Amino acid sequence: MSSPRPLRDRAVDDLRFIRQTMERAGSFTAVPGWGQVAVGATALAAAFLAARQPSVELWLATWLGEAIVALVIGGWTMVRKAYAVNDPILSGPGRRFWLSFIPPMAVGGLLTVALYRAGHWHALPGAWLLLYGTGFVTGGAFSVRIVPVMGLCFMLAGAVALFGPAAWGNWVLAAGFGGLHIVFGGIIARRYGG
Repeated sequence: MSSPRPLRDRAVDDLRFIRQTMERAGSFTAVPGWGQVAVGATALAAAFLAARQPSVELWLATWLGEAIVALVIGGWTMVRKAYAVNDPILSGPGRRFWLSFIPPMAVGGLLTVALYRAGHWHALPGAWLLLYGTGFVTGGAFSVRIVPVMGLCFMLAGAVALFGPAAWGNWVLAAGFGGLHIVFGGIIARRYGG
């Protein structure tokens, strides 16, 4: 017969469970880890395709196509996870997440047009990564703790792309949209489910 666990150990486990339950009750937990991994994989493929394009227009079209693919994958997996964990996407923390995440994405779209028209396409990777990261930092205030950390990493990658040599831009996009999605997606899937 084994001896019972000490009261202190059980109390620590109970407090950890209570803290995690309260954190999730006020947090948007439907950020899909496996969806992030899939988005990262398609971003790596897009980076390799974009690097082989003969013109800026085709490079831009490749990345804009990837943005659409990522939106579809992310949206579909988020809806599936939200349904599975009974976490409504458009009410409570989910609504606050989206109201904080969408403005930086809209600004990214406007800056894409403005920077391209001004001939400053080399600034696009930095702007995209910075604004995407900003969306996750602000939206992540209503999500689990790892989401704003992921956003800060995207912002760091954006700063590297913005202030580094223009030749780095596509590869920093690969590291950010590809690598960071895969790493943080794996963490989210393991810690917070799917």
